[in-house]
Amino acid sequence: MLKATGIGVGAGIGIGTGVTGLATPAGAAGAPLVHPGLLHTRADLDRMAAKVKAGARPYTAGFAKLTANRHAQSGWRADPQAVVYRGSGTPENYRILYNDVHAAYQNALRFHVSGEEAYADTAVAILNAWSGTLTRLEGSADRFLAAGLYGYQFANAAELVRDHGDFDLGRARELMLHVFHPLSDDFLSRHNNAVLTNYWPNWDLTAIACVLATGIFCDERAVVERAVEYFKHGEGMGSVRHAIPVVHADGLGEWVEAGRDQGHALLGVGLMGTVCEMAWNQGIDLYGYDDSRFLKGAQYVAKWSLGGDVPYTANTRKKGAIGGWSGAETAARAARADPGVTRPIWAMIANHYTKRRGLPASYVTRAAAKAAPEGGGGDYGPNSGGFDQLGFGTLAFTRDKVTGPVTPAPAPAPDSSASESGARPHTGFTAAASPSPASGRDLAATGSEEVVGWAAAAGVTAVAGGVLLLRRRDRGRREAG
Repeated sequence: MLKATGIGVGAGIGIGTGVTGLATPAGAAGAPLVHPGLLHTRADLDRMAAKVKAGARPYTAGFAKLTANRHAQSGWRADPQAVVYRGSGTPENYRILYNDVHAAYQNALRFHVSGEEAYADTAVAILNAWSGTLTRLEGSADRFLAAGLYGYQFANAAELVRDHGDFDLGRARELMLHVFHPLSDDFLSRHNNAVLTNYWPNWDLTAIACVLATGIFCDERAVVERAVEYFKHGEGMGSVRHAIPVVHADGLGEWVEAGRDQGHALLGVGLMGTVCEMAWNQGIDLYGYDDSRFLKGAQYVAKWSLGGDVPYTANTRKKGAIGGWSGAETAARAARADPGVTRPIWAMIANHYTKRRGLPASYVTRAAAKAAPEGGGGDYGPNSGGFDQLGFGTLAFTRDKVTGPVTPAPAPAPDSSASESGARPHTGFTAAASPSPASGRDLAATGSEEVVGWAAAAGVTAVAGGVLLLRRRDRGRREAG
């Protein structure tokens, strides 16, 4: 059943030992950070503008989605708050933040494509208003989600206008370093004082995205290294081999959160793709890490979301607070998926693997085609889930097929150490939570909580440094159940 199962016990990643030590990759020390260099490089922005000006499809359809969005209008006015609450607190006002951040991003992107200064001015006004007002994020455990999601998004919007004469770059850096980043970095270190498997992968991935975006935007190399190292070897469920603990014989990488629900699995894939794209634009190939493990996980989720059958390895995860309440939960199969549900995540992933790398990605490509043209925040409902991704991938990530060898943007020096699984060499930069639940309740109040430390009952296979324990059922038992 299993082709590969990640890292075995004893591979150097233990439970409850704190943050994994960071090593400095060879050749990274002198490499400059690239700007713009988060989700979009200068070449990307120039390509979008040229293609739309030429009337090329599907760029024109993607741009039409952008211009039709109410957030992408130069008349948008910010409503900055000194304190943002998510999950609890008075008032629970995080919706104001995510609407304003998406408006800043969409106006900035529209400026780069159209050249109309009014949109850049609006983006700058929104970002300056928030950097001059916001002092902290509060609430339940969901404050970590707010920091991760809106932190990486704020950095991406700000990166697009960092050279604008009226943009307060210094103040934006301060906001990232002292408001968004501390919560995300703390979550990766302490997980809200929870056992490692209490929180599903998307929690770690929001934090990784924010930490990586902060490091790039603020030119903090050690912060970039921190995010890259966690993606590869982090103890929580968001590191790549914990989020995708099993690679099956057919090449599909089991996405562990498929045992939870479709929406959160899509969120996780979108966030991991975001992390990979931002890293790629700094010369770090996380897309290809561990024999393109992320591609295998994305293919699995795409097939499942399109209505296909996928295998799932039954598991039991531990939940709870360290020194406090505890519990366990079992996922026996992939949850029901609705082919009508989508998020604007697929164009970026499909174009990387098929156009940049020339690799087959049939399910991801089908999912991207079905979702096209992708919109962004405001096009997928008014609730927070519709604003988890910045979107507009049809416009931003459609690219011509590359011929010949491809390396990440700044063409990094080779890493001196290959990945443990035999993947080709890669390069990377060397980069106050409190328990909240009452007894017997999950640490995060909104359902994005929990996570996976999966303890098996019998017939156990240990995976990913002991964090995930998998058990197989015999075929007759599966069919009977």
